[in-house]
Amino acid sequence: MAPESHKTDPLERALLPMTASVGAGGRLVVGGSDVLELVEQFGTPLFVYDEEHLREACREAVEAWGDGVAYATKAFLCRAMASVAFEEGMCLDVSTGGELYTALAAGVPPQRLVMHGNNKSEAELSEAVSIGVGRIVVDSFDEIDRVERLVGRAGALPAPVRVLIRVTPGVEAHTHEFVRTGQEDTKFGFSVASGAASEAVERLVGVDGVELRGIHAHIGSQVFEVRSFERAAEILAEFFVPFALEELCVGGGLGVPYVNGETAPSQREWAEAVRSACKRVGLSESVRVSAEPGRSIVARAAITLYRVGTIKDLPGIRTYVSVDGGMSDNPRPVLYGSGYEAFLAREVEASRPRSVRVVGKHCETGDTLISEAYVPDDLVVGDILATPVTGAYGYSMASNYNKVPRPPIVFVRDGEARLVVRGETYEDLLRLDVVDDDGVRR
Repeated sequence: MAPESHKTDPLERALLPMTASVGAGGRLVVGGSDVLELVEQFGTPLFVYDEEHLREACREAVEAWGDGVAYATKAFLCRAMASVAFEEGMCLDVSTGGELYTALAAGVPPQRLVMHGNNKSEAELSEAVSIGVGRIVVDSFDEIDRVERLVGRAGALPAPVRVLIRVTPGVEAHTHEFVRTGQEDTKFGFSVASGAASEAVERLVGVDGVELRGIHAHIGSQVFEVRSFERAAEILAEFFVPFALEELCVGGGLGVPYVNGETAPSQREWAEAVRSACKRVGLSESVRVSAEPGRSIVARAAITLYRVGTIKDLPGIRTYVSVDGGMSDNPRPVLYGSGYEAFLAREVEASRPRSVRVVGKHCETGDTLISEAYVPDDLVVGDILATPVTGAYGYSMASNYNKVPRPPIVFVRDGEARLVVRGETYEDLLRLDVVDDDGVRR
């Protein structure tokens, strides 16, 4: 939650994309493009990503962690995003066959991919093995069985299948319970405390055609306390040292500010804290220590633009501001109670004294984007309302609830706007319906 003193202030510039500026008349400009002109061209709702911000964030991650740092594609993935991450020196972390397919379609070489997932199907594993993905992160004893069968069935492979073992360090990160993953009670990985992780190491070391490279862990998402990462790194390093492996990946989870008054560690601070913790417990400097940032790469790079359709004032209760999107393009507030800011794209630096609730167009009372938003007094129907820091887990978690088409995505850079994902049409909503021989969709 933002401190009371910050709530009605103009939006903090630190929440906007890196190249954001204020143009003529106070209008928002991102990547050299006036966002109100983008709305005229592409409509609303609209995701606008600052491409230079994305590239700089990738470069910062590579500088902080070195080669092997992987972009966590679950945060946001399309072919254009995969290309940006790869071009800027990152590997890509994929966790499903669909994410794998998208990364390959973008031209990312298989050896630059890390295959995750707590329940990889035999088909997904078979594809990963056959194309030679860089790393497979093994998550269960059932998966060890599958890998062993697949490698045996494949016969002589060009190179060993390189794997990491995902372990749970028993660290409960201070974040929403739905995105905690490092505690003992979790569907992910092998427990260090129970001995399952050691057993998994012993199993994999004995599998012909498999090369165990190291250990992987992930304690959760939207974590602001560096100490949580340090504690996890200490436990992981202590477990890691006796096996003399080559790689230790601490996963992702670095938090980002979403509202005025919030701050978060940088990639460099996160990396330095992890490496210091590893050094304290005797991890060799020859070990490759890496991470898998996702949210911290893309979240602040984007804004979402909505058109205000209805303003409903309930005297003595609240004012509802309804926009033309909602939980179908940003489910995080409904799922996690996540907080966002709102501002008018036509007057970025305006004070925001008016308290409203920003809601979507879906048939749900819970379809709330911002429970307590502060906006300028002169907000009117037809205004373009912007929510910043929407580059992660918005479009990637979007749905067609109420048969609402998903919005388009535009990358902006040096005054040029590039449509990278077109908006869905009503016809798109019917593409999976089965058509009978008589041509009638049932």
